Amino acid sequence: MKIVETALHSEQKWREYDGEPLVPTSQLAEKRHQPIQQVYLDSRFHFQTWEGFGGAFTESAAHVFHAMPSEVQEELLSAYFDPVQGLAYNRGRTHINSCDFSLHNWACCEVEDPDLNAFSLERELQEIIPLILRAQQVAKQPLPLLASPWSPPEWMKTNQQMNHGGELKAEYRQTWANYYCKFIKAMREHGVTIDAISVQNEPAATQIWDSCLYSAEQERDFVRDYLGPTLGKQALSDVRLIFWDHNRAEAFHRAQVMLDDPIASQFVYGVGIHWYEGDNYDNLSLINQLYPDTAIWFTEGCQEGGPHIGSWEVAERYGHSIINDLNHGTSSWCDWNLFLDQFGGPNHVGNLCSAPILCDLDNQLPIYNPSYYYIGHFSKFIGLGAKRVAVATSSDELEATAFENLDGRLILVVMNRSSDAMTYRLQHGGQAQYIDLPARAIQTVVVQKNNKDNDHA
Repeated sequence: MKIVETALHSEQKWREYDGEPLVPTSQLAEKRHQPIQQVYLDSRFHFQTWEGFGGAFTESAAHVFHAMPSEVQEELLSAYFDPVQGLAYNRGRTHINSCDFSLHNWACCEVEDPDLNAFSLERELQEIIPLILRAQQVAKQPLPLLASPWSPPEWMKTNQQMNHGGELKAEYRQTWANYYCKFIKAMREHGVTIDAISVQNEPAATQIWDSCLYSAEQERDFVRDYLGPTLGKQALSDVRLIFWDHNRAEAFHRAQVMLDDPIASQFVYGVGIHWYEGDNYDNLSLINQLYPDTAIWFTEGCQEGGPHIGSWEVAERYGHSIINDLNHGTSSWCDWNLFLDQFGGPNHVGNLCSAPILCDLDNQLPIYNPSYYYIGHFSKFIGLGAKRVAVATSSDELEATAFENLDGRLILVVMNRSSDAMTYRLQHGGQAQYIDLPARAIQTVVVQKNNKDNDHA
């Protein structure tokens, strides 16, 4: 077994070492001098197929990236997208029109123009698209992106502005559906693969920044009567449509309204979730159980309220979310901003947040937060097409998820958020081994294909 470990009280991140091999359970001596936790791994049972990890190419992220020296830019790209040295990101997200992490409000068609003749990617071409194209070069593959609107242009909205909520005017529903299609096609013409769109970012939130409100019924009707059919008519049926794109708390209700409609449900691929209102993982379980053909994508999460430089608690929030999202059926996990400055911006309304990598613009140096390393314990090891397998632990303080990669390797991620070190016994296929886990630590355990044992007696 290979073990990769990151712990609060260790200077080395992703410390790699060889663990003792799994041996028949009957041959494993009892350790009676200390309490032993249990991790039960069973690779006979497969669940969702993994679709990728990534982060968001916001205008703020791109602006900060381009403000760094060329050699630092190369380091930043490698840190996320290098398939060996970095986090091996293979997906991403971007915004249609501006979002709060833009330099100010803007739209691809700012003048009132129902035919969209004035539509332009001028703003994206300045910094966002160049960053995406460079990331693809480092990843050595196209990076499929989810594109999400925070707001239609102000002339399409009931409140006549992009900020502070408001709704899409009824007379512009077809124009707005056409707008998504123009965006997808234009981005593809510039070498950017938009393989999915969400209907609206956080459609239940009136924000001081770019936002637009849809009730569950309004979102369903827009998908059923406008956006879904328009994607088909414009030869974009390959684009996957994600609804909700907001917190887990209301995800099941929004799924009921969308998926119980026999027409709207045909157009949607999955539900998008965020983490900003509690855990609410039971909602994901209900979606899995009652709508098993609907994907669940985690589309956004970040630590609010500033940069949180060096925070281990933020890293543990990431670990807790990823483990539990994956265990409740999520098949893709996308972080928020790839990069922000040392203050957690820029943000055009002062909604400063953290990111796994911050850029100290004064000293022209990157800052790697602990969350960066925690994400890597998942993204560096769980490959595209992997299948989640069954895993259970004997303690609430021991959180774990596990996947089987296409090459047969088993990937187990175990996290200890407690202040006490522990030893756990990993059991799999009639074999077992003891593994030590430090306090406030996360481990990735890689069980090679030739260590697997199909005898689970």
